[in-house]
Amino acid sequence: MTEADPFVVEMKGITKKFPGLTANDSVNFSLRKGEIHALLGENGAGKSTLMNILAGLYRPNAGEVFVHGKPVDFKSPKDAISEGIGMIHQHFMLVPTQTVTENILLGLDEPKFIMNLKKYDQIIQKLGKENNLQVDPSAYIWQLSVGEQQRIEILKMLYRGCDILIMDEPTAVLAPQEIEVLFETLRAMTRSGKSIIFISHKLNEILEIADKVTVLRHGKVTAADILTKSITKEELAALMVGREVLFSINKKTCRKGEEVLSIKDVYAENDKQLPALNGISLQVCAGEIVGIAGVAGNGQRELAEVISGLRKVTSGSIWSRNLDLTRAPVRKGIDEGIGHIPEDRHHVGTAPNLSVTDNIIMKNYNHEPISTKWKLSRKAAQKYAEEMKKEYDIIVPTVDTPVRLLSGGNLQRVILAREISNMKSLLIAVQPTRGLDVGAIEGIQKMLLLQREAGAGILLISEELEELVNLSDRIYVIYEGRIMGEVSNGDIRKIGLMMTGTKLEDIPELSEVVNGAEN
Repeated sequence: MTEADPFVVEMKGITKKFPGLTANDSVNFSLRKGEIHALLGENGAGKSTLMNILAGLYRPNAGEVFVHGKPVDFKSPKDAISEGIGMIHQHFMLVPTQTVTENILLGLDEPKFIMNLKKYDQIIQKLGKENNLQVDPSAYIWQLSVGEQQRIEILKMLYRGCDILIMDEPTAVLAPQEIEVLFETLRAMTRSGKSIIFISHKLNEILEIADKVTVLRHGKVTAADILTKSITKEELAALMVGREVLFSINKKTCRKGEEVLSIKDVYAENDKQLPALNGISLQVCAGEIVGIAGVAGNGQRELAEVISGLRKVTSGSIWSRNLDLTRAPVRKGIDEGIGHIPEDRHHVGTAPNLSVTDNIIMKNYNHEPISTKWKLSRKAAQKYAEEMKKEYDIIVPTVDTPVRLLSGGNLQRVILAREISNMKSLLIAVQPTRGLDVGAIEGIQKMLLLQREAGAGILLISEELEELVNLSDRIYVIYEGRIMGEVSNGDIRKIGLMMTGTKLEDIPELSEVVNGAEN
């Protein structure tokens, strides 16, 4: 990519309004052939809205769009695809019960009558090989990892002839190894002449993968066409959130209290009735953050669910102070004041079509003053929601707004407001900052540290090693449903070795700092 390369996309003066909100305000954006151009901004800055316009999902209230120098007026995604523009969404648009090939052909005019799947399997396999996106065409979507599913989404667009790809938060659900593979693929695609718009708020990734970056804040462009090699992470963060961002965490000395969670020799199965937890034992005390490190899919989700009562324990015991939670219903944990920030904030953590108020009162709707006997007081509920909105800095027009309209950061704040306000001694936080921008991450990490200082015990399950090391007082490493050991000095190398299942006896230098290892 050079400055001499032609523009493949130009967006001029784009404005998009929703009721009570201007998502894009006279935005200009351009993309050159063979370029990876990052679109950076906080959650709710207008990045996805702008790209939904380019992809034909929204129509602007004002402004013009040019593709290869020609003015266009997209009325649907089909119009955009016909001009070579395809969008890979953060939440994949795949049918789990169909094969890879069936998903790629879905919605196309051909084949019209008889589908020769073996023939199309070969075509898809060849396309995948040419673009370093190898996948089994006959595999069902439900059998594939998240990284493999993303490859299918990219193949869908390439099969339709797209040479301009919009990637909306493409790394939000990927493990570090999968991110490396994706970046290699994107670089190879641009070398072959394709152009990529990379929507993200992860500064390190943008500096690594993008040629240029345009920054949005509150729907407006604060910086355009910046060469990533000429700017620092700190400068980008300031452009994004409008203030200096502190990347170091000021954590006070841990004051350990009583044991608030005790898990002993717990076994549980996953959704396919296969072993997910294989003799897990760990403890969390009041006033400390205990981290769980591991590659995705090694039992982290199942661990959080057995504690909160969402998954049955096969054997073993779970206690919170003097309360036996081993096979207790979810309500018992709620009444005990155990907070749970789930991994999936959209489908598990909230009810998307309900309002901010309804989501915030989900755990205390049957308590005074929100309800008296059998009657719910909407006035008291809205007053409580307004208090939470102010205390947790939830940016939303009104507390009657459905939470499906909120950005990821504000949605997470709704969950935090509900869980923390009803928590007494224990908080289970699963991927609390996944998919959030640097400003939102800073705010949520501060909230977790405040709860620790107030005496709560926190079990922090995260795939962000830097976050775990910065926040945790101790870290357990999980591999294939087993606790491989415990680290308290934050040594990422040691944690990484255990995450791959390396036996501690094979690494003599670890034996002095790691305790409780299982063979």
